[in-house]
Amino acid sequence: MARAAGSVAAGTLSAALPIAFLAVFFAWPVVAILRLGFSDGAVITTLAQAQTWELAAFTVGQAAAATAVAVVAGLPVAYLIARVRLPGVAAVRTFVLVPFVLPTVVVGLAFRTLWPGGGVVTIVLANAFFNVAVVARTVGGLWGQLDRRGEDAARALGASPWQAFRSVTLPALAPAIASAAAVVFLFCATSFGVVLLLGGSRLRTLETEIYLRTVELLDLSGAAALSLVQLAAVVAALTIGAVARRRGEKAAVLGGRARSAQAPQRGELWVVGAAFGVIALLAVPIGALLVRSVSGRDGWSLAGYRALSGAGEGGVLSVTGWEAAMNSLRTAFDATVFAMLVGVVAAVTLVSFRRSRQRAARLGGDLMDAALMLPLGVSAVTVGFGYLVTLGDLPWDLRTSPLLVPFAQALVIIPLVVRMVLPVLRSVDERLRQAAATLGARPARVWREVDLPLVGRSLAAAAAFGYVVALGEFGATSFLARPEAPTLPVAIAGLVSKPGELNSQLAYAACALLMVVTFAVAAVIDRLRSPQARVGEF
Repeated sequence: MARAAGSVAAGTLSAALPIAFLAVFFAWPVVAILRLGFSDGAVITTLAQAQTWELAAFTVGQAAAATAVAVVAGLPVAYLIARVRLPGVAAVRTFVLVPFVLPTVVVGLAFRTLWPGGGVVTIVLANAFFNVAVVARTVGGLWGQLDRRGEDAARALGASPWQAFRSVTLPALAPAIASAAAVVFLFCATSFGVVLLLGGSRLRTLETEIYLRTVELLDLSGAAALSLVQLAAVVAALTIGAVARRRGEKAAVLGGRARSAQAPQRGELWVVGAAFGVIALLAVPIGALLVRSVSGRDGWSLAGYRALSGAGEGGVLSVTGWEAAMNSLRTAFDATVFAMLVGVVAAVTLVSFRRSRQRAARLGGDLMDAALMLPLGVSAVTVGFGYLVTLGDLPWDLRTSPLLVPFAQALVIIPLVVRMVLPVLRSVDERLRQAAATLGARPARVWREVDLPLVGRSLAAAAAFGYVVALGEFGATSFLARPEAPTLPVAIAGLVSKPGELNSQLAYAACALLMVVTFAVAAVIDRLRSPQARVGEF
């Protein structure tokens, strides 16, 4: 009993760091913006406008459509990476991750290359392109752990492959599918770069409208009201995802012995064909962008790559392309360090709370877990503008600090780090910890001697994943980056918005550069991931 009480006390103490970080760099700025918006009493007026609910309807509608497309496209890929043993499946697993970690600016330009006119369908497809990996890897992680004997028994009783899947496998996968769908909906509803590039001034979501009202119109009341609507949708999606994820974890435990991957049976070949068809479709925008990066008006050209050493046609940028790339690398490194420090402490704390026999501790863990996910769904513009309003009141004025952007990026990375590290920490045998504690090891030494060697690979993978996400982060960075120190995604957006063939070529060359780095890091992530971390990856 004393040991359990001590564990809870240690968990409560370790929770101070992530809670303090969230309080200063998330809750305080967001609350400040909401209070600023409410101060003139115009929020009710904004909520009463038909345009507000038209924006909300379009946001929800395009997010729901993109979620449906991502789920339908992701399920065959999930089957392929979880159940099929064929040459090239490992490469497919790595390739599927690439769209998810590509910068939104890159994806927006890729789809604009294919469909210059943009439009609703293009936005839906682009958002689905991003999130096929979420469905494939979340559902695939659970699918690979399920016991196949129930499905085999149904087949032995005369059921067709489709009937066996529908009656046995699908109900077992339903929690993982619901969890993945909730996360995809969250990402699509708060999509910024894709809608900004493909929707233009004609099509706007709540996210882009918040940006417009905050930055261009200075309508803080309207932006605050829209943030409230968006926050309500985010909380609902996170709640559904948390419930589904918990059921998915239980399903994985109850699944029994899983069978290793095998060659597909005759009735399953069409699923494999559909999976490779999805992979081919995912490759189309990537290929189109790479081709465009070496193309010009007069044919093949490397002018864009050569222009990386300059500031664009007419000096559009305040720095060269290579300097913007170095800014991105430095900023992403700082953000990853902050995110790993806070995220790992948060994951350790959540494990401590969830293993406690005290109901209050488990409830506190659930609330903390939900709070850590909130930054994924709140407008990056709202958070960024909140930084400018609040952080000047600190003893050290962070508004002019080069650390401002890394802090904002870390806020986005922390939930992803927690989601990657937490399953592995939970899989560590508690008896090892208890044995070390019995021998007199303090909690810090237990972590160093027992946990760290077992979760080291996942920690490295989480750091790599966080780094590449920070490298391409555009929402908050576009609002906070200083003009003299833009990151590469911000520089790309600036180049796209200006006329000139050289600016366009430079933008596509910079996108190709980011894409190559992303693919390399994705390959490293897959090599580092441990099997335990692949259940409920996102």
